[in-house]
Order: sequence, then C-alpha cells, then structure tokens
Amino acid sequence: MYKVNEIFQTIQGEGSFTGIAAIFIRLQGCPVGCSWCDTKQTWHIDPQLSQSITQVVAKTAETAHWASQTAEQILDLFKNQEYQAKHVVITGGEPCMYDLIPLCQLLHDNGYSTQIETSGTFEIKAPAKTWVTVSPKVNMAGGYKVLQSALDRADEIKHPVAMEKHVDELIALLVDTNISDKLIYLQPISQQRRATELAIAMCTKHNWRLSVQVHKYLGIS
Repeated sequence: MYKVNEIFQTIQGEGSFTGIAAIFIRLQGCPVGCSWCDTKQTWHIDPQLSQSITQVVAKTAETAHWASQTAEQILDLFKNQEYQAKHVVITGGEPCMYDLIPLCQLLHDNGYSTQIETSGTFEIKAPAKTWVTVSPKVNMAGGYKVLQSALDRADEIKHPVAMEKHVDELIALLVDTNISDKLIYLQPISQQRRATELAIAMCTKHNWRLSVQVHKYLGIS
C-alpha cells in the first residue's frame, strides 16, 4: 500500500523532463529533514489524517492528509480522472521509503513511463526502465547519509545549491561515482539570485546543466 499525499496532472518543471506533461504522485513520509523543504506537510504519517482518495484528489491546499492506495487503485484513478499524460513522477516526501517496483511495473505495462525523485538516502527499489533522479541531501537534520548505491543507480543527479559549500558537497559525492552516463544538474534553492548566479557559474565551469524549477516561475503546481 502506498500512502498518497497528492495526485495531480501538470508539467514537469525540473531536470531532463522539463516541459513534459506529467502525472505526479506525492507519497507521504520523509525523515530526512531538509531545512528548505517546500513540502514539509509530507514529513509525518499521522494515522488520524488518513482520508479517502477522493478527498485527497480534491485538495485545494497543501495538507498532511493522505490516502492508502494499491498500485491497481492508483492506475484506476488515472483512468477515472481522465489524465492524458503518460509520464508519471513519483515524489514525496521520500518515495524510496516504499518498494516502488509493483507500482512502476504496473504503470509500464499500461503504457506509462516512470520517474522517481529521491534524496538518495534510501535503497531504490524500482525497475530498470524507471528514470531515477537523485537530489542528494547532505548533512540534513535527520542524519541520513546519501547512499553510493543511489548515486550509482541515478540517471540524473540534481543538486540544490545556495552556497559554494553545496557545490563542494556534490563534488565530494561524485568522487566514487561514474558520471559518464549521468546528467548532472545544479538547481538554485528558492530562485535566489545569488544561488542562480552561482549555479550558472559552476555549470559553466564543470560542463553541468542548470535546472531552474520552471513550474515555480510559472506559478503552477
């Protein structure tokens, strides 16, 4: 069972799939504790906040309510909602707290592509076809370490930056990682001008890519 905080259809605003129509599944639960997290409502799983999936889909504001769903129920919901997008992004919270193989495989079997957005602090349980975005969270309050296995599995590594120390953290993480088949992105935290200028400079220096959270500039989910 997957504890779903949100399901909605929009445009992917980050990384390699920027501009692609996508269905987002936001799962409840995350112990990592990023100070700048913009989805803190997903951190805790409070049994008293369990709702029906109908109530969750009908949300008009961010809340910590969630609904327990099987992979089959999630697929049925896509059909009932008449979603047209064929790319599914599983995020959180920390989605890799869950075994995502059953959900992703069912979606693949029904014509969808899948993408996971993870902090890299939990083992990634997903099919080989699933695109994995690791946004490594270093020295966060929860005390979780970024796993080398997660960096190795990543198709893209998208690192949030505000200061030069964040770039140094990424460089240190990549020492033991073969990046020849990976895309490396820097993503300015909260669209701060200083952070954006730093990210542009470092992307130019290292031949990395810039991810600017297009959805926030557009004012969409």
